[in-house]
Amino acid sequence: MKKIIKYVIADILRNKIVIAYTAFLLVMSLSVFNLEDNASKGLLSLLNVILLIVPLVSMVFSTIYTYNSSEFIELLVSQPLKRKTIWLSLFSGLAASLSLSFFIGAGIPILLYQPTPTGIMMLITGLLLSVIFVAIALLASVTTRDKAKGIGKVILLWLYFALLFDGMVLFLLFQFADYPLEKAMVGVSALNPIDLSRILILLEMDISALMGYTGAIFRNFFGTQAGVILAFLVLITWFAVPLWLSLRKFNSKDL
Repeated sequence: MKKIIKYVIADILRNKIVIAYTAFLLVMSLSVFNLEDNASKGLLSLLNVILLIVPLVSMVFSTIYTYNSSEFIELLVSQPLKRKTIWLSLFSGLAASLSLSFFIGAGIPILLYQPTPTGIMMLITGLLLSVIFVAIALLASVTTRDKAKGIGKVILLWLYFALLFDGMVLFLLFQFADYPLEKAMVGVSALNPIDLSRILILLEMDISALMGYTGAIFRNFFGTQAGVILAFLVLITWFAVPLWLSLRKFNSKDL
């Protein structure tokens, strides 16, 4: 398993797309911190980049890499290796590589310019988002044989998590404005790892007042130590469940 993980990591880190992704994050991070007179404002500017770009690159790259490695995977399956070992090695290699790219591109500037609890929270959630969307990408790719359909599926999933989900929530709040749905929004936020990460970071920045009454509800729940722990458990579940489902599918899949 270690040999497969080392090969996958070495292969990915030489990939031009990953190098460009790391360079893009590094340039964006250094730019926002140097252009803003206040490092906290730079952190807020970097938030939107992380919440949109990291999931997109993690999903699309992982999906393409999995399809391009189909012959390599078939070769490994023909060897006396357990399918569980092969799939977990592929996931570990992808997650480690993309997490390392994020850490170099955004994590190091955050630690240099804003080594505060808010910066640490952004770093941790960014790493978790990288791992989560690698797991979702593997689930999408293992359930779809056609490469074009698989890539289209992950792009639609990204659009849902990054854009459509917020629109649906706002629509429900508008339609049922006469009902007290604020507390229900705490549970709804768990259905989207990007939204959950955004809430954790904004609450750490202590600007939840900008979120109105709903922000106060989030502050009362996620502002406590138990709420933060529960939020991280939900984020861990977001990569554990898709990974487990993809592993089950891969074990029974006819290659």
